[in-house]
Amino acid sequence: MASSEQQTADPCVLVIFGATGDLTKRKLMPALYNLARSGLLPDNLAILAFARRVHTIENFRRDLTDAMQQFGPQPLDAGLWERIVARVTYLTGDYADPAAYATMRQVLEQSDAERGTRGNYLYYLATPPEVFAEVARQLSAAGLARGSQPFQGWRRIVVEKPFGHDLASARALDGELQAAFDESQIFRIDHYLGKETVQNVLVFRFANGIFEPIWNRRYIDHVQITAAESVGVEGRGGYYESAGALRDMIQNHLFQLLALVAMEPPISFDGDVIRDQKVRVLQAIKPMDDEEIIRRSVRGQYGPGVIGGTPVPAYRDEPSVGRDSPTETFAALKLNVENWRWADVPFYLRAGKRMARRETEIVIQFRRAPVLLFRSAGAASLQPNRLILRIQPDERIEVQFQAKRPGAIVRLAPAQMNFCYGDLGESVLSTGYETLLYDVMIGDSMLFHRADMVDAAWRVATPILDVWGALPPRDFPNYSAGSWGPAAADRLLERDRRVWQNPEQEQSPCDP
Repeated sequence: MASSEQQTADPCVLVIFGATGDLTKRKLMPALYNLARSGLLPDNLAILAFARRVHTIENFRRDLTDAMQQFGPQPLDAGLWERIVARVTYLTGDYADPAAYATMRQVLEQSDAERGTRGNYLYYLATPPEVFAEVARQLSAAGLARGSQPFQGWRRIVVEKPFGHDLASARALDGELQAAFDESQIFRIDHYLGKETVQNVLVFRFANGIFEPIWNRRYIDHVQITAAESVGVEGRGGYYESAGALRDMIQNHLFQLLALVAMEPPISFDGDVIRDQKVRVLQAIKPMDDEEIIRRSVRGQYGPGVIGGTPVPAYRDEPSVGRDSPTETFAALKLNVENWRWADVPFYLRAGKRMARRETEIVIQFRRAPVLLFRSAGAASLQPNRLILRIQPDERIEVQFQAKRPGAIVRLAPAQMNFCYGDLGESVLSTGYETLLYDVMIGDSMLFHRADMVDAAWRVATPILDVWGALPPRDFPNYSAGSWGPAAADRLLERDRRVWQNPEQEQSPCDP
């Protein structure tokens, strides 16, 4: 996350591997356009698109322009876009072909000479994860991974999730990456951390003196983190069959949100200082044995249902999904962070597809006030205070508290205050990748996963996956599309005399 002082990114060549995929068209090119519109891209930026599909440069640029008309911000500044797309060159090759990387080296050196990119190369792996290691090996073999002299510029590699399939595969991938690149050159990207409201968690916690003194087990009863999606697998059944909700959402996105909520105050916004604190949180999550995993985890799979008045099929009826698939589309966990700040404060995490509505939020529920004082004023309905950080679809912060109803006698009523992120000014950022791309270009690693962070997250997730793999689910599908998940998830909290805070379908105070 860049500092408050605006600076133009370093001159560089952005090399996009897998450039013909949706990620480039839907996210990366619109993000580059937004950065250029904000004055954060250098004039001497070059873009090298690398893919296996044969394309002429003219056809590829035309495809990018068509995609920008569909996915980019509107209205599009035609002049600005022409200046960006004119910087794009295209190279056809196989990810495992050394000759392709020899040609790439020639193209990069030509960019240095003609565009003044100074030997700074940013490799973005928008590819299937099974080729991450191969690309890293080939870049190293071609002499494109590490610069031996400072004047040769920097080399950085961006890796999309998933970072492995479990602890063993994550470590194997990390070994391959670090054989070619130093850890300081590796940027493991998580687009969730590019969201404005996620970054605002840090500012909200540490720039406001009224919250940090009560941000601990003395005042907080528990924390809920929800990532609900109303969509299904959207034609990605083949990928999702090998992933599932725990791998796809909780092990990376939700664990990062947990770390932001639970971390200790850092002494600076230096990338490694922030990441050190986040790693300590993940390493402090209490390990669970097999019996605890069974009691503290829930998995689900959606059946047919209705969302927005439209019937939707069961997961097992989606394309490329097995008719007896055991893959979970919903997962919920109860975790404990065993340190002085959070001992005995449970963190409840859940993520699911085909839920009642799209909503990602963090709920901080404070301990309930003593009720004796208000026994004659409706104490039975006295609700605890809650702080809700809503991440999507509307970015806002909500405080729920109790107030007196107007009248001659004391009667309690719930009340709330809302802050809408848009109130601070209209943002030009629209994809979630702008901040992340910019940070890579300036070498700021704060919002990216470090190897030990990935390892710590898999240490928590892998034992759960192992237990689930050894005990195939017998009740799938166990929740209807359009609901808030399986009944077992409700019982997970009911055993602790708590309930999920399901977002209500309401008019957002942030809506115009």
